[in-house]
Amino acid sequence: MVGLSAPASGEALPMEQEFKQGYRMHRVLSNLNRLDVDRLDDADRERVETARDLLEEVSLLTRPGDGAGADAHANS
Repeated sequence: MVGLSAPASGEALPMEQEFKQGYRMHRVLSNLNRLDVDRLDDADRERVETARDLLEEVSLLTRPGDGAGADAHANS
């Protein structure tokens, strides 16, 4: 699985790098969604579900646009 990292010192990412990181997150999430979780034990199934949830949250928070998705999620 590909590791995700934030820029050092909170500096902004160039647009191309933001796109690449967004693409990587999408690929990791897609791979997690393809797993046959019925074949996993309970602990591994829980890990996969937690990873999916975290990646979906990060995706919502980093989605370009008006930011409404991030605000709506943060207020829930």
